Amino acid sequence: MIRVILPPHLRTLAHVGSEVTIEVDGPVTQRSVLDALETRYPMLRGTIRDHVTQQRRPFLRFFACEQDLSHEPPDAPLPDAVASGKEPFVVLGAIAGG
Repeated sequence: MIRVILPPHLRTLAHVGSEVTIEVDGPVTQRSVLDALETRYPMLRGTIRDHVTQQRRPFLRFFACEQDLSHEPPDAPLPDAVASGKEPFVVLGAIAGG
């Protein structure tokens, strides 16, 4: 089971707590985790990634094992600690403004 932590606005939309667990078939990558998340919670489609380009939405960042993975290729393997469920994959809402 993969653990995913969502920002408050996406938790509200999906009607879940701060952490959800999902099952991923095959390699554990950003793409496979987000695909599984959107399959289980269809109301999140288009909120994390653009519908057409599948690119990460502005003001959202991806973290795992205290590393910013936002600019990593979507098919790069996530750390083993995430794949094993020891550490969560974190979707973080960026803070903007002054």
